[in-house]
Amino acid sequence: MELSSRFVGTPLKDYHTEITWRQTMNFAAAVDDHNDYYMDDEQDGGIIAPPMFSVAVTWRILERIWEYIEAKDFPIEVLMTQVHHTENLEFHRPLRPGDRLTVKGQVAAILPHRAGTRVVMRFDALDQAGKPVFTEHIGALMRGVKCSDDGSCLNRLPEGPLLKESAQPLWESRIPIDVLRPHLYDGCTDIVFPIHTSRAFARQVGLPGNILQGTATLAFAVREIINREAGGDPLILKSVFCRFTGMVFPGTVIRVQLVGKSVKDNGTNLHFIVLNQEGQKAISGGYAFLKKE
Repeated sequence: MELSSRFVGTPLKDYHTEITWRQTMNFAAAVDDHNDYYMDDEQDGGIIAPPMFSVAVTWRILERIWEYIEAKDFPIEVLMTQVHHTENLEFHRPLRPGDRLTVKGQVAAILPHRAGTRVVMRFDALDQAGKPVFTEHIGALMRGVKCSDDGSCLNRLPEGPLLKESAQPLWESRIPIDVLRPHLYDGCTDIVFPIHTSRAFARQVGLPGNILQGTATLAFAVREIINREAGGDPLILKSVFCRFTGMVFPGTVIRVQLVGKSVKDNGTNLHFIVLNQEGQKAISGGYAFLKKE
């Protein structure tokens, strides 16, 4: 199979949704995050959504992406080969229950990769006033799919700045992943894909068993960063980036490690990784940017 970069710039149909308190609270519960910002609906101003809840919004598009791509000749069969490769989120303001969102999407990049072809989608979530709420660049690796040209990119893709990791982590959080966690995350977030909840399906596609959702692993890492580096205040998290490079199995322990930190006038740069049960990087090149208004 081949994919041409001529599809870069192709728009997606708009997606419309309204955010509810049940959705946002359930997402927090899915990763054991009882931060009052997400759970105390008696506080002044009400609750906000966990920052990573953004991925649950755009999943509604991604799970049926073939219905949204505005190109009749896009080779839909290549989508069957994709795995989640990179995640970048920029937070313009917190999501709140009651927000009515319009999500606009487009194909932002199609690039050759040693294992196939890298495809990046950009999503811009706008509120009812047309103001930006979050921007997501989500990268998928199309395994075994050849990029038929040199590739193309609309704009420079956002990524974390390069950093030589410290010999020893600045801190480490050990997080047990219980055997039901993929099911809890599936049910609470409505991010549904059977490799995470069906052993039979996972084995049919060559996996040794069901695996934890990559966005769940990232959400645990973001939880730890907010609690340890932001004083529990999610409002100062402005962006997060990572590469998914390994699998996490239920019934094991992951280790979130902060491997770099620099404080500058414009904010704090944080670099992190997540190690799986075998000491391999389930998340590589993790980056988060904190800034107080």
